[in-house]
Amino acid sequence: MSDGPDAILEFVIIDESDDYIVIDKPAPLIVHPSNGRIEPTLLCGLERLLAFEIANGKKPAIITRLDRETSGLVLVAKHTQAARELAMSLQNREAEKSYIAIVHGWPEWDDHEIDAPIIRKGLVEPSAIWLKRTVHTSGRESFTKFHVEQRFENQQEKFSIIACEPITGRTHQIRVHLSHLGHPIIGDKIYGADENTFLSFIEHGWSDEMRKKMLLPRQALHAHRLKIPWNETFKEWQCPIAKDMLQFIEGSTL
Repeated sequence: MSDGPDAILEFVIIDESDDYIVIDKPAPLIVHPSNGRIEPTLLCGLERLLAFEIANGKKPAIITRLDRETSGLVLVAKHTQAARELAMSLQNREAEKSYIAIVHGWPEWDDHEIDAPIIRKGLVEPSAIWLKRTVHTSGRESFTKFHVEQRFENQQEKFSIIACEPITGRTHQIRVHLSHLGHPIIGDKIYGADENTFLSFIEHGWSDEMRKKMLLPRQALHAHRLKIPWNETFKEWQCPIAKDMLQFIEGSTL
C-alpha cells in the first residue's frame, strides 16, 4: 500500500479486523507529517486505505507509534472505542512489546534490566539536538529489559543482536538505554558515537562518507512482536526482522 503517486515506500498489512489494523512499517517511512515537508506518510496511506470507514464517521488512530527510522509493527485502531481500549491497555502496561536491535560491541551480560529515568537533554544540559533524550535522575521512570540473542563480527568490529522489551514507553527509550550501557544501535545518528552525524544529515543529507561511518542508513531497530489484551483474550502479532538488518547480519561472520 503506497500513499501517493510519487511514494517509494510501502507498508504491509499483517492483520485486520473491524476494530483494528496491524501494519509492518518500513524505515524511513514517517508516521505523521513533519515540519511541513511533503513526503509519503503512514497516516496518509491509512487514510486512503480506510477511506470507507472514515466516510462513515470512524476516526482511525495510531496506537503504537514508531520513529521514522524504526521498522516493524504498528497497531492502528479503526474507531474511537477501539482506540480508547487499546490505548488504555498500553497505559496500564498490560501489553507486551518486543524489539530487535543490532548494537555495537559484545555486552558482558546475556540478560540485563535497566531502571534509569529519561529526560530531554536540553532541560538539564546544553544540547544541539532539541529532541535528544538522556538518562538523568530528574527524568521520568524508564525501565527496559534486554537479552543478547547473538554475538557476531565482521571486518569492521563486533556486534550483537539484542531483544529489547520496554516496560515503560518513553521517547527514544531503547536507544537511550542501549547508548547509556555503552552499546549504541548501529546507524543511530543521535545516540551513536557522534551526534554531529545527525546535524550533518539534516543539513546535507546522506553521503558515502556517512555510510562508512554509520554502517546502515538508519538505526537498526525493529518492532517485531506485540501482544495486547482484546475482548477478554490476547492478540499477538509478529513480523520478521527487516530486510536491511537481516542483510547486515548475514554479511557478517556469525
